[in-house]
Amino acid sequence: MSQPLVMVCAGGTGGHLFPAEALAVALAARGVAVDLVTDERAEKYGRAFPARQIHVVESATLASKNPLAVLKTVATLGRGYLHARRLIRTLRPAAVIGFGGYPTLPPMFAATHLGAPTIIHDQNAVMGRANRQLSAKVKAIATSFPGVLDRDAGLAAKATFTGNPVRPMVIEASAIPYDPPRADGPFRLCVFGGSQGARVMSEVVPAAIEAIDLTLRSRLVIVQQARGEDEALVKAAYARLGVTAEVAPFFVDLPQRLAAAHLVIGRSGASTVAELAVIGRPSILVPLPHALDQDQLMNAATLAAAEAATVVRQSDFTPQWLGQELSKLLADPSPLIAAAAHARAQGHADAADRLAELVLKTAGIAPAGPIS
Repeated sequence: MSQPLVMVCAGGTGGHLFPAEALAVALAARGVAVDLVTDERAEKYGRAFPARQIHVVESATLASKNPLAVLKTVATLGRGYLHARRLIRTLRPAAVIGFGGYPTLPPMFAATHLGAPTIIHDQNAVMGRANRQLSAKVKAIATSFPGVLDRDAGLAAKATFTGNPVRPMVIEASAIPYDPPRADGPFRLCVFGGSQGARVMSEVVPAAIEAIDLTLRSRLVIVQQARGEDEALVKAAYARLGVTAEVAPFFVDLPQRLAAAHLVIGRSGASTVAELAVIGRPSILVPLPHALDQDQLMNAATLAAAEAATVVRQSDFTPQWLGQELSKLLADPSPLIAAAAHARAQGHADAADRLAELVLKTAGIAPAGPIS
């Protein structure tokens, strides 16, 4: 009997690929093969994706109302749809699951038109636009937050709360207990802006560090993600301040860096929020300000409501504000202990297993046996 195949479709950024990777691992443990359908951006984040094959399908998003741009987008989507349709006819997957992002539209629409069992997983506290376009057509919907679809009875009827799957390296990092900073010891700070970086972190954090009293500042040990074009300036700023810092555009081992941190400063993308919760680390979150659906603000609000994070709008995220916040925590780090515990209480380390079981059920795949 041949091994069943599930086709996983995800946009080529970490926020979509990381939960898809976690599902792929959980499905492999259940005897199910996985093929990934994505776009060319996955070269950076998806090279180690545990798939039998990776298929790059053309896609595009409507970024302009210019008639020529619209025609070009439609043509690209049409080519992607036809490519995906041929793939599905050839591979005959037992199920097709989409993780959001515009690159999922061609394969997911092709799957619904061909009658394949289809599922979408949405990572955010408010459903993304691509998934909204697909939601009425798919067989099942998995959500990362409870109650996301309660206002739509039709969608709520086929929704299952699974949580947001996190990668195996996040599960490994979650085994590291929170080690509270001592009032006279090192204070480890991890700063990052999501898988694609955020310039505001490079502009605000070093300037905030400079405003901190020298005695307190000397205790800081910083790991900071900076975009390639900002990396040299951030390194130079910390060198001038005499602060121990490691700066890079991307950290492959970011979950370990999060686990080692006393405090995290970052954006509030879905994967970031899920990883902070599973690992259990306190944070200062700065939601992306111009998102059409304010999904990052809604994600951050879940941790803020649990007293696990401080949420600050980017317009208020100034060197003066951050310098004052860090100075208070360096002088009295005790609030971080409770925030770390509250964060861990929000985590769903079994989300990948929950989602894998939903996939098996939707696809009609019998479990291969006990999971080791």
